[in-house]
Amino acid sequence: MTDAVPALTIARSIVCAAARAPRKRAICAPSRDLTYGELASRIAQVAALAAEEAMLTRGDLALLIAPNCPEYIELVAGLSASGTAVVTANPMLSPPEILRIVEDCQPRAIWIDPDLAETRDALAATGLPVFATRGMDYEARIARYDGAALAERAQGEDCFGICYTSGTTGKPKGVMISHRSRVLTIHAMAAEYGCFGPDDHFLALTPLCHGAGFAFAVAPLLFGGTTTLAHDLKAPAILARLAEGDVTGLFIVPTHAKWFLELGDTASAMVAGHRLKALISNAAAMPQAHKRHLVDLFGEGLYHETYGSTEGGIVTNIRPQDQLRKHSSVGTPFANMEIQLRDDEGNLVEGAGIGELFCRSPYVFNGYLGKPEETKAALSDGWLTVGDVARRDEEGFYHIVDRKSDLIISGGLNVYPKEIEQAAEAVPGLVEGAAAGVSDAEWGEAIHYYYVASGPDDIAPLLNDAFAANLARYKRPKVLVRIDELPRSPAGKLLRNQLSPMAK
Repeated sequence: MTDAVPALTIARSIVCAAARAPRKRAICAPSRDLTYGELASRIAQVAALAAEEAMLTRGDLALLIAPNCPEYIELVAGLSASGTAVVTANPMLSPPEILRIVEDCQPRAIWIDPDLAETRDALAATGLPVFATRGMDYEARIARYDGAALAERAQGEDCFGICYTSGTTGKPKGVMISHRSRVLTIHAMAAEYGCFGPDDHFLALTPLCHGAGFAFAVAPLLFGGTTTLAHDLKAPAILARLAEGDVTGLFIVPTHAKWFLELGDTASAMVAGHRLKALISNAAAMPQAHKRHLVDLFGEGLYHETYGSTEGGIVTNIRPQDQLRKHSSVGTPFANMEIQLRDDEGNLVEGAGIGELFCRSPYVFNGYLGKPEETKAALSDGWLTVGDVARRDEEGFYHIVDRKSDLIISGGLNVYPKEIEQAAEAVPGLVEGAAAGVSDAEWGEAIHYYYVASGPDDIAPLLNDAFAANLARYKRPKVLVRIDELPRSPAGKLLRNQLSPMAK
């Protein structure tokens, strides 16, 4: 570091927490538990490995592909401390999807879970150095390096990590998040939710490869709390774990709420004795009926729902006291967040009204990797838009009305129709097709694919084969609907919002 003032980084924050209580448990998981002292040491070893063996320098990129495990956190923290930006790819992606990310971001090295053999074999053709994320080889490698002191080269405005999201073209876009953004977001989360202190214990359910999943799991580690990486994600197991009485924070997506609801009256008995301070949801809008059930199940004064984006971080939060009073609202601006609504001509919407939502804060992303035009389109004088249209009511609460983009959120995961459509383009007999999300009680939105075929033959099996070969399982349509023609405007534009009713 050349600056007199240390940079705001995840790694440094964890190392500082370790100095206060090195013997305290930091991470609990089925594979292993780590104390703060052990975690800090391993982060330092990863940072040294990145610099000395992988020969990564400040500004380089590394790709990480793995499911949730303690090593995931130490890898992200250690690699980023070395000045390397960590590209966190979803391990459920197919090999072709991973290779497209590799082509786009051009990483200098790759870390991948040993069980992802098919993807690892596909990556061998790239010629890039590939390292295991866990196991004997991983342990032997990091053991070569001194874990006594963290050699940190990252600066606060450097890129900490890159999450991939797709645009309307279907081409992946790398969202660059700075160290400063990530750390400040977590500090604001700690103040807002009150469940990340040194006496708190967070149960992490969602994938670490997603921005929110990582932030909520790592937040306690900056302040001396404990994080448990859940291994059984079924609703009874989650509630039973909460009933043990030591977990104080939980982050869920609407699918979890649906699973809790399906347990009926038994859920209340199963979760008796919980000590939650905060229950937080995100990723997709929570149905109002689910909100009522969550309040009934866990009690009043706990449930928060946030709205945000990968690019903007947490934009709004609706607090417990307003959940049942303000139907379908995403709340008011998050700490250090400014919001504007603009009409179609770009004019500010004052007071109550509807417009495209723009936000500005220290959490906003650094831009899209290698895509200056897309970055310019998203950022206007420091104000960010991701194309969502919102309504602000008379009390200043925000309600998301629609999306200018065609994003589908299924089970809390983002899916873009164009990716699905491109996967089926080469199927014989297909004239055209389009994907859309259909409201679904369990998944939030279920993916339906509507297609026009050239002849009487059933091409549905061929379509399913194409989807299986090219898409992660969560992106594959649940329902195929054959129709005579796709709905279009007089100008020929696809009217995607008219597709969903066709499934009824």
